[in-house]
Amino acid sequence: MRPARRHEPYLLLAPTLLLLALFFLFPFLLAARESLYAWDLLTPPTYVGLANYRALLERGELLRAFRNTLAYSAVVVSGALVLGLLLALLLDRKGRLAAFVRSAVFSAYVVSWVAVALLFMWLLDGEAGLVTRIALAVGLPKKNWLGDPDIALYTLAVVSIWKIAGYAMIVFLAGLQDIPPVLYEAAALDGAGPFMRFRSVTWPALGPSAAFVGTTSLILSFQAFDIVRIMTQGGPVHATELFVYAIYEQIFLNLRVGRASALTLIFGVLVLSLTALQLRLTRGRGAA
Repeated sequence: MRPARRHEPYLLLAPTLLLLALFFLFPFLLAARESLYAWDLLTPPTYVGLANYRALLERGELLRAFRNTLAYSAVVVSGALVLGLLLALLLDRKGRLAAFVRSAVFSAYVVSWVAVALLFMWLLDGEAGLVTRIALAVGLPKKNWLGDPDIALYTLAVVSIWKIAGYAMIVFLAGLQDIPPVLYEAAALDGAGPFMRFRSVTWPALGPSAAFVGTTSLILSFQAFDIVRIMTQGGPVHATELFVYAIYEQIFLNLRVGRASALTLIFGVLVLSLTALQLRLTRGRGAA
């Protein structure tokens, strides 16, 4: 059914497009402009062309932020998908106990990142943390979870998975409840066991849910800031310096607006590209 007037769809989209232009497109273009200048917020800006981008590449700051963010995001997205799906499969049943566990798991998602970071800083303290005490009690070596450059980034990733797993679980539960029971009955009549029913019925039907969880988890992981700022401040030796924290560090600690704007521009293009790629791959698998 065609609209009575051709311009009506555009009028309906106008408020959303206006907000996108005001809060996304305009800041993005402003960052592109500022990335061509050297400015410390105190003296007048000086045009330097692509010098900010060259400096980020030569000093290794861009590559380090990209590498850390990509590794962190890979662990968070895969962990959220796997853990959320397992929890959904285990708790997709009636009963007060299952409802209580679902509520308890999801409650972690609604807690602020600041509270989660402070909680895990206490739990993971290398000297008096609860995790350290339990490890020593069972004979395991003591680990400096947030002070070891080799494991600090993955420690933050595990904390992030703990927080967002409940969100992934709810999305997968909604997908599981939309699967018609007749499909499982037909598969059982054909002699399919639990694994084959999951492979042939459950997982293909959960393709859109997996795509949604993967995409939102990817965006969420690329936006990580609070957990880094509170737990590690980008350390040790820049091991947990993610993109957003690197931008914060450039503009608020080093007073380099141009380099921060360059990182912002690269960050925006990277997030859009990875999101489009992930959606295309996930939808392609679902269609197959």
